[in-house]
Amino acid sequence: MAGFKALKGQGHAPTLFMAFLYFDMSFMVWTMLGPLATEIGEALAQNGFIITAGQKATLLSLPILSGALLRIVLGFGVDKLGAKMTALLAQSVVIVALVTAFMQGNSISYNTLLLVALGLGFAGASFAVALPQAGQWYPPKLQGVVLGIAGAGNIGVVLDFMFAPKIAELWGWESVFGVGATMAIFVFIAYAFLAKNAPETVYKANPKKVKDYLKLLRDKDTWWFNLFYAVSFGGFVGFAGYMKVYLMNTYQADMSAFGLDTFNEPNVKVIAGYFGALTIFAGAVLRPVGGGIADKLGGIKSLYIFFGIVALLAILNAAVKLPFAVAILVLFLIMANLGMANGAVFQLVPQRFGKDIGIMTGIIGAAGGLGGTALIKTLGWSKGAFDGYSAGFMIFALVVLVALSGISLVKTRWRTTWGVQAGGRI
Repeated sequence: MAGFKALKGQGHAPTLFMAFLYFDMSFMVWTMLGPLATEIGEALAQNGFIITAGQKATLLSLPILSGALLRIVLGFGVDKLGAKMTALLAQSVVIVALVTAFMQGNSISYNTLLLVALGLGFAGASFAVALPQAGQWYPPKLQGVVLGIAGAGNIGVVLDFMFAPKIAELWGWESVFGVGATMAIFVFIAYAFLAKNAPETVYKANPKKVKDYLKLLRDKDTWWFNLFYAVSFGGFVGFAGYMKVYLMNTYQADMSAFGLDTFNEPNVKVIAGYFGALTIFAGAVLRPVGGGIADKLGGIKSLYIFFGIVALLAILNAAVKLPFAVAILVLFLIMANLGMANGAVFQLVPQRFGKDIGIMTGIIGAAGGLGGTALIKTLGWSKGAFDGYSAGFMIFALVVLVALSGISLVKTRWRTTWGVQAGGRI
């Protein structure tokens, strides 16, 4: 609470609000294909195109992949063009992608959907614009609360699962893209009028060069952090993007029975969206909690706990066909611990790379997106190859165990080198 009070009279409140709104809107459309995957598959089938598990995974992973790579591109854009112009250009591409999907509707082809997915990647890259623009207005002592407010926009993925399937049920899946385009245009106009770049008297830009990235990529600690965030954020965004497909393919009958007792004549796709939102909500809101736990216990010990729980639960889900209620609880806990692990990773990153935090945010953020892409493709491969997800969950669990082994390898060196002067618990 004290942090919020400290914002009074500091920085530029309209810019901070618009950074949050822009990021929230962007995160929502970035993951929009996930909760609509079933409906889109049915529309393609009506046109004679039967989408395979692998093709569906490719479609869902493409925005995550392009968003990961575009974070670095938009980071350079912020340096060269300023945060505001970069945001408006990126938002324009997103609006075009949304309008294209809305206008083509049920006649849309799979290849066009792939282009739409690439365009939505510009929304996922908003992380590299919204956070710097908000942070540039405020002093170092307020960066935590400021970036927390701007970064809270990842709740947009929960809104997707809450409302997209119901809108699709009422007016058709393409109407979700129409609603998204309308909201994106509104945010675009509001952003153009309200958001401002920080003046030089407040923030002096230090443009990044390619050699700055290459220098950090030669540091082995960069790759350890890439691995940890590819597991934590990659796990979160990967499961979020694929959650509805997983629930529909694994627990459709259970959700139908649940719905008949509660909603009279349910649309199972809508119910899957509600349960998906429940599990994703945990990871979306608990990231700051993970950072707070890491402040008290140290980032390394916290990651041991969070990753350890995720590995055990993923193995359990791979080994046993869990009852529906238990499966939802397990998925909720997996997402909660992945969300908290995100906070723990970024409790450590500024202590190791304080002078290069802007560049490292771009690099590590890209690694997280690549991890999410790999997870979605792995789950799609598992479904296609074995008609189930046990292999996919087991592979993910093994990757988490590799990350745990990596923590064991670096913890002593970290604590006895840079950790000594880091200023926080390692």
